[in-house]
Amino acid sequence: MDPIKHMTIALKEYGVREIKGKKDNPQILKYFDLEEFKGHSYKDETAWCSAYANWVCKESDLPRSKELTARSWMDVGDETTTPKFGDVVVLWRESPESWKGHVGFFIKETEHYVYVLGGNQSNKVCIQAYPKSRVLCYRELCIEVGA
Repeated sequence: MDPIKHMTIALKEYGVREIKGKKDNPQILKYFDLEEFKGHSYKDETAWCSAYANWVCKESDLPRSKELTARSWMDVGDETTTPKFGDVVVLWRESPESWKGHVGFFIKETEHYVYVLGGNQSNKVCIQAYPKSRVLCYRELCIEVGA
């Protein structure tokens, strides 16, 4: 995987944020404009972390989950215990057993935190720190033949 290509695309979206009120940010709606998400109506308040990750990977010709749930990324690429810049990070929300989660791209880690570039983090694309205890897995986005 060339981490520069997809992370360059992901970082170009940095700062894209939801619009409060009735209007929707067309940039966020663009993340939902993939074939697998057609047929539904989305707002910029719809949970969009996985839509953002899917859009980045589609633009980069990388494997993607093709689903809007964050935990769907637990089956994409190969699991790793030594994440590198650009790897996928899947986190739990509410509880480790819940179906809810969050997904983004690995930036760096410290002893207690993982720094993630993701969509729908404080209602925008940004880098945010999460406790390492919330990490479900890290995934390398290996390019699949015929993907």
